[in-house]
Amino acid sequence: MANIPLTPQQQAEAQALFDKIKEKFLAEAEQMARLLASKDDGHLLGATEFERRDRVLRLGAPTLQTALDERKKGGIAAPAPTARTAAKRRKASPCGRRPSSP
Repeated sequence: MANIPLTPQQQAEAQALFDKIKEKFLAEAEQMARLLASKDDGHLLGATEFERRDRVLRLGAPTLQTALDERKKGGIAAPAPTARTAAKRRKASPCGRRPSSP
């Protein structure tokens, strides 16, 4: 897997997040190992693959929530960018109306 380049501040945040979520990952890794050990070779694929995938996907939501919670606690590191100024407003057009006859 490719290493993602991080600034020192991002590396510190990544380490803090890892420290918070690693117990969940280790507990889930143990459950997956137990799942795989409980199946014979003929049953490792198929339904077992879907169960394993579902476990991995369920692990993703709490990790994202942990990251969001940590950012809320520490605030936003940088100010949010400002929105662009809207272009000068155009005059309304008649929208297909025909000019009235005199």
